[in-house]
Amino acid sequence: MTSKASPVQIISIGFLIVGNLIGAGILALPIKTGLAGFVPSFFGLLLTSAAMFYSAIILSREAVQKQQSTFNYPSLYQAYFGGTGKWIAVAANLIILYGLLTAYLTGITTIVNNLFSVALPTVWLMLGFFAVTSLISLASIDKIMKYIAILVVGKCIVFFIIASTAGTHIKAANLEHQHWPFFVSAIPILITAFHFHNIIPAICESLRWDQKTISRTMLVGMTLGFLMNATWMLVGIGVLPLDESSIGLANAFEKNLPATIPLAEAMHSEVFLLLASFFAMVAITTAYLANGMGLIGFMDDLTNQHLGKVNPVLSRVLAFVPPLLIALAYPDVFLKAIDFAGGFGIVTLFGILPCIIALRKARTPLERGLGFAMLALFAVFFMLEAAQELGLLHIDADIEHWN
Repeated sequence: MTSKASPVQIISIGFLIVGNLIGAGILALPIKTGLAGFVPSFFGLLLTSAAMFYSAIILSREAVQKQQSTFNYPSLYQAYFGGTGKWIAVAANLIILYGLLTAYLTGITTIVNNLFSVALPTVWLMLGFFAVTSLISLASIDKIMKYIAILVVGKCIVFFIIASTAGTHIKAANLEHQHWPFFVSAIPILITAFHFHNIIPAICESLRWDQKTISRTMLVGMTLGFLMNATWMLVGIGVLPLDESSIGLANAFEKNLPATIPLAEAMHSEVFLLLASFFAMVAITTAYLANGMGLIGFMDDLTNQHLGKVNPVLSRVLAFVPPLLIALAYPDVFLKAIDFAGGFGIVTLFGILPCIIALRKARTPLERGLGFAMLALFAVFFMLEAAQELGLLHIDADIEHWN
């Protein structure tokens, strides 16, 4: 009989989930949602968190059913949809993880360059971060989880301090603004804010394939992530004005800036600047490591299928080098990379496809109804993002007629 996971392992997994959720997504959240307003954005936060938890449960059940250490999504979707499903999964996962790792690499350099006076060129900052985090990724999963857990504890403490400090500067008038059409542009970042699905196979294995423990741990991790995302969104929208000044939401939106940059300027506090910078850099680092783990597992699955064995070095080269090259070529692509990863990759791989699996396995009218509702929701998300990218749906930060 398989032994159950220890309380320490469960806590570590909970921190891993929070570390994955509270990354580049939370830094971009107030900027991408602020122009829509707090009320539309909070509604979106509730909706997308529920949808992403639904898909997480579906995928965890599949992992538990297989109970294979090499389980990953190309193999899963090939089993249900054949070769087409496998390559859709490959393409979607590459969009997600390359997009997110690119966002983390560009985000860390944007933060350092905007908040500190550094003599090093952007390329060296990016290469330095890449070298350190890639070196950490060579450790075992258990050790990486311990690193992330320690960083997440520090991140949560600092988050509480900066959110409390900035919270005293919230202006009620800023929270009254509502522009529902702009909510459409916030969908990818809201989806990304609740994405941790790449590490679900590792979570299931670490928690000894115990579905009840897995579900509870994911719920706790996502709930903490929701509370932190909602708080940060409240602070960002409540403090930053809706204009094109250096601390305005419209300016940050147009310049692809993380929320910590205008917030640090708005607070006029060196202590807040240091704490916000620490939070931002740790948030990106933990998310980079967590998503890097997911991408390594993904590459392990591919190399195992096509080469007949897992090649750890090749998996890490395929995981980390392409996003580094993209980030070096396009260093100002922070928000755009998150949009693309969320609106296309996450919605497809961790939204549409799991819902189809749920419908195929549904046994009751309730299960079928919920599956259809979630499938329709994710399909609408995909079509809205496609319409924006194709220029069929034009939404910009022109706020002159909103006030």
